[in-house]
Amino acid sequence: MSIPAKTIYKTTNWHDYNRALKQRGSLTVWFDPAMVWEAEPTGKRGRQPTYSDGAIQACLTLKVLFGMALRQTTGFVASLLKLAGLDWSVPDFSTLSRRQKTLDVAISYRGSKGPLHLLIDATGIKVEGEGEWHRRKHGGSKRRVWRKIHLGIDEETLEIRAVEVTTSNVGDAPMLPDLLGQIDPNQEIATVTADGAYDTRKCHNAIAERGAAAIIPPRKNAVPWKPTSAGARARNEALRASKYLGRSLWRLWTKYHRRSRAETKMNCVKGLGQSLMARDFDRQVAEVQIRAAVLNRFTALGIPVTKSVG
Repeated sequence: MSIPAKTIYKTTNWHDYNRALKQRGSLTVWFDPAMVWEAEPTGKRGRQPTYSDGAIQACLTLKVLFGMALRQTTGFVASLLKLAGLDWSVPDFSTLSRRQKTLDVAISYRGSKGPLHLLIDATGIKVEGEGEWHRRKHGGSKRRVWRKIHLGIDEETLEIRAVEVTTSNVGDAPMLPDLLGQIDPNQEIATVTADGAYDTRKCHNAIAERGAAAIIPPRKNAVPWKPTSAGARARNEALRASKYLGRSLWRLWTKYHRRSRAETKMNCVKGLGQSLMARDFDRQVAEVQIRAAVLNRFTALGIPVTKSVG
């Protein structure tokens, strides 16, 4: 069976997309004078928080976006408030550091018009250790600490719908059920696309429980599983189809190539910094979540629209 010709795509909204790219640098996108800055009473005993979670997230968003230290962030926010004519107080660096550890980051998204096509991928990001040039030139120190970022991407809107942060010794496959757990149970999931590292019983069963189709290439030495669950039966069907069609044609038939959009999003995450600035794990989780919120705000401004031309 011959392989179909490669499809060529053309971007059709360059004018709007170019305008959206310029808007990403506008401070008005990231700072809204109408936001709730002061915290509401919690109703609990003890000292009440001075600043709302939205105020803390706004400050930390500017910190992540421009790669500033905490003290620089406070000065930057103070200058913005002065230019805006607002007499709000500014959280000091110790308040930002303390609140970042327990911050409930709000990650907004628009959502798809129809069923969700979820793309799963994972990558590592450095926390401690010299840069790549220093390591290549001088060997670097043995202490190099990494964190692993697990993302679930909406294939249509390119928005991050699920994010998890783990240590580097945690595999990719065990985190897929947790990513699916972040999706609203009322949200219909049509497909879940991931690479061969997710070809496990636990992953296939978790996908089948959500009523979705798994687009996961079976391993090259894969053998059929006992059909004891819906996930195992679906995986056996994929294995038979890939052997009958061939792996290349199976990838085209299932549109497995869409997973490359998740890899592109991973590159965008690292575009906000090749390493994490926080040194505490909980603060690192918040920093990654804020990156996800920033990228979703970017995509909300506009994304390229393509169509096939041959």
